[in-house]
Amino acid sequence: MATGATPIDAMPVVRRLEDFDAGSGSRLERLIFNHRPAVILASAAVTAVLGTIAATRHVVAADFERMIPARHPFVRNYLAHRGELRGLGNSLQVVVENTRGDIYDPEALDALRRINDELLLMPGVDRAWVRSLWMPAVRWSEVTEEGFRGGPVMPGEYDGSPAATEALRRNVMRAGIAGTLVAGDSRSSAVIVPLLDRDPRTGRGIDYRALSRRLDGIRATFEDGSGGKIKVHAIGFAVVVGQLLDGIREVLAYFAAAAAIAAAAILLHTRCARSTGLVVACSLVAAVWQVGAAAALGIDLDPVTVLVPFLVFAIGVSHGAQKMNGILQDLGRGTHRLVAARYTFRRLFLAGLAALLTDAVGFAVLAVIDIPAIQRMAVAASLGVAGLVFTNLVLLPVLISYAGASPAAAARSVAADAASGPGSPVLRLLDRLTDRRWAAGAVAISAAMAIAGFHLGRDLEVGDLEPGAPELRASSRYNRDNAFVTANYALSSDRFAVMVKTGEEGCLAYRTLVEADRLGWALQQLPGVQATASLADAVRQITAGSFEGSPKWFTLSRNQQVLNHAAQQAISRNPELFDADCSLMPVVAYLSDHRAETLDEVVRVAEGFARRHGGPGLTFLLAAGNAGIEAATNIVVREALFSMKLWVYG
Repeated sequence: MATGATPIDAMPVVRRLEDFDAGSGSRLERLIFNHRPAVILASAAVTAVLGTIAATRHVVAADFERMIPARHPFVRNYLAHRGELRGLGNSLQVVVENTRGDIYDPEALDALRRINDELLLMPGVDRAWVRSLWMPAVRWSEVTEEGFRGGPVMPGEYDGSPAATEALRRNVMRAGIAGTLVAGDSRSSAVIVPLLDRDPRTGRGIDYRALSRRLDGIRATFEDGSGGKIKVHAIGFAVVVGQLLDGIREVLAYFAAAAAIAAAAILLHTRCARSTGLVVACSLVAAVWQVGAAAALGIDLDPVTVLVPFLVFAIGVSHGAQKMNGILQDLGRGTHRLVAARYTFRRLFLAGLAALLTDAVGFAVLAVIDIPAIQRMAVAASLGVAGLVFTNLVLLPVLISYAGASPAAAARSVAADAASGPGSPVLRLLDRLTDRRWAAGAVAISAAMAIAGFHLGRDLEVGDLEPGAPELRASSRYNRDNAFVTANYALSSDRFAVMVKTGEEGCLAYRTLVEADRLGWALQQLPGVQATASLADAVRQITAGSFEGSPKWFTLSRNQQVLNHAAQQAISRNPELFDADCSLMPVVAYLSDHRAETLDEVVRVAEGFARRHGGPGLTFLLAAGNAGIEAATNIVVREALFSMKLWVYG
């Protein structure tokens, strides 16, 4: 029987295998179905190998640099100068709250000290830049009749006595850290913990899962041990990723639940346990192949790629159900199970291949987004779809050719198909669309919807629309901690830094300080900016202090000696204000949130200022800080949207 001798949707019923021509069909069909044992053995061998790799080599991890667009100009500028910008990249903010008083309570201060020590000794912490009340680098200064004097905010002789506590209160006010390291209501105090890019002991990326568990241990120790008096809040990229990684076990539980629901839905539709089991099994095999192949290529499971096995399984179940439905109908008409499997292969292989290739292209175009984590997800998903081409289009029909299906289920499928045939109300309604008048109306409605979609799509915002971490529930511990910090601290953890680049010793020049001050003023006019900080602010305050606090000296002096003196005093209090050779200094904007609208406005103003005021010997580089990196991420995704649509629809 030649392949084209009978219309493919009206293939003859072949009840006995002896009446079927095994040499019919395409070369691919004959290669598969005339060598079914080899196909099954090869599938079992691949499953065993990739399953072993998936079980033994897969690492659950995350990498800060993989989650950011490393080739975007903003991020390139940050990475080129991250050694001089400690604390403006990946960092933690841990806040210790006294729920029954203020942070100056001796018990609360002791808890803060012990938590500070725990955090200081965690792997991956940049210890030199940790800031808290207990760190000697956090200092105060004041002007007296004899000149400047100062010291660490935490008195060296602190012993918990009322006198020592009062001295600490004075030092906090002198240092101007109320609202930054100490909450405005004095009920809590923060520990700022910058993180290194690599763990110096192992040379590998930071183990965020272990870090998250250690933070949870610190919380449990101090919160439970204090009877509820001490409460610990923690925010930052590392905390979010740690919670996502900790949730992967929960994700696997959801995966199992999804598989059970899918199996139940197919069983309800087909009423055949053996065919349902085969569809689910082949989809699970594809997911195992995807995870194993990704592990073999060094693609770890992270908060992005952990979703891929879900997608592969869902696509597999969808395509498998279609194949199963076609086979059931042939079986219900009396066709032998092997012939029914070959008929379905003939009908649906090319259509299924086209559909899966479309899926593969849809995933592959994600690689247009220049973020390594998303590009790795695109590769992982494409591997999964490639596996589905074999497991669903080849392995499933072969297995069904042996197992067959329930006769009652096959008969039910034929009856259901007849009920929804040409005489059904739905098909009669759809058939009217072939009439010119109905077709014209459908085209007009489609065109109107396309125009409306294009118009509304112009207002699409790329980025976060709510404060906190959108990856987590609004009621999650992290988002509640973030809300607490935002409500109680004047300067938020969302920081956008513009790097002012000059020649050596250039950051002390009057022109540089004035331009940095003007940039800070321009950013302060935006409603999403709480405050700005730069060397210019510190120089102005110290200059005024050097002249008995006179308001007329609260300015940037044109005298270079005055500027030099003020900068020397500033660096003793805030060494992060400029780098070692004074050729780079950040202007930091503290944002009220990191919503897309807020970041877009900050970028617009900062880029405009950089174009107008930059020149020879003075360059404004965007952008550092977690908000600067998020702004770059939003820009990369926004720019990739159009290219992705061209690739997908092209």
